[in-house]
Amino acid sequence: MEEQRLDQHELVSIVEELHSADSLQETADQVVSYLRDALEMDAAGVTLLRSAGRLETVAATSDVITRIDAIQDDLREGPWLSPEWDQTLRVGDLARELRWPRWTSTVSALGFAGLLAVDLPVQGRRIGVVSLYSRAPRSFDEDDAALAHLFARHAAVALARADREAHLQLALDSRKLIGQAQGILMERFGLDEARAFEVLKRYSQHHNLRLRTLAELLVQTRTLPPIG
Repeated sequence: MEEQRLDQHELVSIVEELHSADSLQETADQVVSYLRDALEMDAAGVTLLRSAGRLETVAATSDVITRIDAIQDDLREGPWLSPEWDQTLRVGDLARELRWPRWTSTVSALGFAGLLAVDLPVQGRRIGVVSLYSRAPRSFDEDDAALAHLFARHAAVALARADREAHLQLALDSRKLIGQAQGILMERFGLDEARAFEVLKRYSQHHNLRLRTLAELLVQTRTLPPIG
C-alpha cells in the first residue's frame, strides 16, 4: 500500500484538533474518522475499558462496530479483554485467528476479515483501544501500525482529559443536586444541613438508589419514596 498519507502540516493540524476538541465524543469521532480514511479501512471504533472490565464504545463509524464490542462484552472473550497482545494487534484474516474463536467467528460472520488495533495508553496503562476493520483480508505493515500508534498516543491524552472533565462535571452536578435536595428537606422539616444529608443517605440505602439519583428524584417531585 502506498504511504505518505499525511504531510507534516496535515499531521500538526490534526493533532491540534484532537487536543482542542470540546468533548470525549468529539475527540473519539475525530480519531476514527482520520484513521479510517488515512489507512483506507472500512470501519473503525474507539472503545474505552471501564471498571470491572466493562467495554464502552465511545465512537464508531458504523453501528456494526458497536455490536462487535457488545458481543465481546457479552461473551467476555476477545482481544480488548485479553493480555495476549501488547500495544499492537494485527490480524490479516480473522477467520484464521484462533485465540478468541467465538468472537472472531462472529466478527467474520458480520463481514470483516482484517483487524488492526492499537492501545490507547496513559501512563503505561491501556485505557482503551482504537480498532480498524477491513472487509477483505489485509496485510498490515509497520507504517500502518506506526500511524495508528501516533494517533493513539495523542488521542489517549485527549480522551483521558475529556473523560476527567466529564467526570468532574458530573461530580459538580451531583453536588449541586444533593445540595438542592438537602435544602428542600431543611426547609420542609426544619433540619440542619448534616441531618438533611443523613436522611438522604438513609433513603438512598433503603431503596438501593445512588445518592445522586435520589436527590434528582426529590428535586423533581418534591417527595421522597416511602420507606416500607
